[in-house]
Amino acid sequence: MADLSIAVLVGRLTRDAELKYTNGGQAICHFSVATSSRRKKGDQWVDEASFWDIDLWGKQGETLNQYLTKGKLVAVEGSMRQDRWEQDGQPRMKVVVSANSVQLLGSGQGNSAGGGYASSGAGADGNSGASPNAAAGGQASAREWQGRNPAQPAAPNSASSDTFSDDIPF
Repeated sequence: MADLSIAVLVGRLTRDAELKYTNGGQAICHFSVATSSRRKKGDQWVDEASFWDIDLWGKQGETLNQYLTKGKLVAVEGSMRQDRWEQDGQPRMKVVVSANSVQLLGSGQGNSAGGGYASSGAGADGNSGASPNAAAGGQASAREWQGRNPAQPAAPNSASSDTFSDDIPF
């Protein structure tokens, strides 16, 4: 059986993305995502933050770079790798996620309005799946975008993503 390294993260960007190019001309978009979890320490619950370095390669990184700004809520799917080096005689290591897919989930900074969608994976038609309107934080979700005329404005979302039913069975 082959080994497996998969990461799925949902969090906020801690800084604006940086777009760089390798000596061979390959684009690489670097950004960092913060995720949080609650843990019980003694009698109290505390929030703990984790910070993840993300690399998004190629045309996908070039396209999404302008939308990956500090505070933006994103979902990232990719594989993990360990970068190792030596600094001042001490071995160093960090985990980096090489992204396969990045989705813009909100308009940023805690505001859940917008619901923009962008995917770094290529669709069946060969396009990146990131529409200019949706990637910019437009009102259309991915499902709404597929059946809509691009010249027609998106209908505002009537249901808030922050409302939950108490009838959820899990």
